[in-house]
Amino acid sequence: MQILLDVPEKYLDVMHCSKEDFQRDAKLAIAIKFFEMKRLSAGMAAALAGLDRLSFMGELSRFGVTSIDLLKDELSDDVRNA
Repeated sequence: MQILLDVPEKYLDVMHCSKEDFQRDAKLAIAIKFFEMKRLSAGMAAALAGLDRLSFMGELSRFGVTSIDLLKDELSDDVRNA
C-alpha cells in the first residue's frame, strides 16, 4: 500500500530539510506513533520505518516516546521479580 501526501515546498523550507529527509522522518513518525499507540510491536514498527529494531528503538527519544511504558504497578512487579 502507498500513501500520498501533498506537502508544499514552503514546509520543507521552514523545517530546513530535504524532500528525502522529510519522507524518512514522516515514515518514521507514522511507525513511532503506531508503536506508541500499541498498534504495532517494536519489530513491526521498525520494519514499517525501514529500520532494524535497535535503530528504531534508538529513534524513539528523538520523538519524545519512551521505549518502556509500564504502569507503576507493573514496574514494581518487575523490580520485585528481578
